[in-house]
Amino acid sequence: MKIDVQNKKGLTTILSIIIDKKTIQEKLEKKLSELQSEVSLKGFRPGKVPPAVIKSQFGKAIYGEVIDKILQESSNKALKEKKIKAAGQPRIDLKSFGEGKDLNYTIEVDSLPEVTLASFDKYSANEYLVKIESKLVNEKIEEIAKNNKTFSDKGEKSEKGDLVIFDYSATINDEKFEGSEGKNTRLEIGKELFLKGFDVKLIGVKKEESKIIEVNLPENYPNKELANKKAKFKCKIINVQKANETKIDDVFAKNMGAKDLTDLKSLIEKQISTQYKQALDSITKKEILDQIEKLHKIQLPKNLVEQEIHLMTHKLKKEDIDKHKTKNLNIAESRIKLGLILNEYGEKNNLKVLDEEIQGEIQKQIKGMPGQEKMVLDYYQKNPSAAQSLKGALYEEKILSLFKSKINLKKKNISITEAEKIISDFNKLTKNQRSHENYDHEGETTNDKENKTDKSSSKVKKKTKKVSKK
Repeated sequence: MKIDVQNKKGLTTILSIIIDKKTIQEKLEKKLSELQSEVSLKGFRPGKVPPAVIKSQFGKAIYGEVIDKILQESSNKALKEKKIKAAGQPRIDLKSFGEGKDLNYTIEVDSLPEVTLASFDKYSANEYLVKIESKLVNEKIEEIAKNNKTFSDKGEKSEKGDLVIFDYSATINDEKFEGSEGKNTRLEIGKELFLKGFDVKLIGVKKEESKIIEVNLPENYPNKELANKKAKFKCKIINVQKANETKIDDVFAKNMGAKDLTDLKSLIEKQISTQYKQALDSITKKEILDQIEKLHKIQLPKNLVEQEIHLMTHKLKKEDIDKHKTKNLNIAESRIKLGLILNEYGEKNNLKVLDEEIQGEIQKQIKGMPGQEKMVLDYYQKNPSAAQSLKGALYEEKILSLFKSKINLKKKNISITEAEKIISDFNKLTKNQRSHENYDHEGETTNDKENKTDKSSSKVKKKTKKVSKK
């Protein structure tokens, strides 16, 4: 095997490789010998088919298989010998080959750049610790109570806030339609959870009464032909119930999945704190990533940048791709650069993600989706790329944790009000960038992913969830 550097420009190297015909013939004969025990042909006992006969029957296929294996082994050996760390798959160009001839080919390969890492003492970032006031926790619990009312029968006419239970049969122009019947439908008057304008027409009904209600079906009704059409609902009132006063005590807390009221408050405080922490941690992460990018100058493999652009834009229209060509390039280069540098920090500090850590994360996701465990498990079993993506996320998390343990991390205790302002300012600063970025392989921009929690965090005071122990 002869290996020569034919050309080298920047990170791109072209190697010329020659495999002599004697080596090829030896591998071909070895393959024919191996096949003797496997091939079964009429007129020959199993394992006794002569190599010459096998060659006459399957010669071309066998030669192709041998050459493919030689190309793979020799190209890997050439890269190792020339100490080239390939960035992606090498491009092979066959120059001459054939039985009884030397195999002559070239490989063009982009190599990974040498990365000189900046020392950790050059970095600094803020880590925010949010103090959750008891007032906010109490407001949240009151909101939970409001959304988890209990009801009891009343013998009077229904009012706003009452729960009406009824059966209905609906028609449009005296004809039934899909979804036109319902049994034991429960509506809390005033919440507008059925059809617009329907609730208010249930005010004043009593148990065992019948009432006809006419309303228009919504614009987004699944059957477009029926959208905006007036429907007549014949309702049979089964019961009318009034809301009970919710007492916020240990019994209420137990119904919400907590041990007692103190435990419920602790769970709510933790929930709110986690939401803010996710948002603020993404800001800290952005601070670190921005510094990583500024502190390093490296040459980027062209093929990796091209692949990233393709992954970002393959679902977009050509005019959109052309319109944002420069922006696409900048984003792709930034992603590749950060990926290479982060990976170098990971390798230099012997960081690895073990299989049990991936399985542990999958189990954590399964526990967080009760009732959908099989769906989550099937998703990862049927999509190996999803598990690989999860591994990448865990690896990045480990690298960022390393940074936080090594750099000048200024810990700041802040109030909810201060947290809201920091998140709001951050969102304003990056809003323009996010709105113009193109989509990545999963249909979301990187910043969209990083800032999902930023957006949701500002809704902490409005959003209510049922608390449960995990």
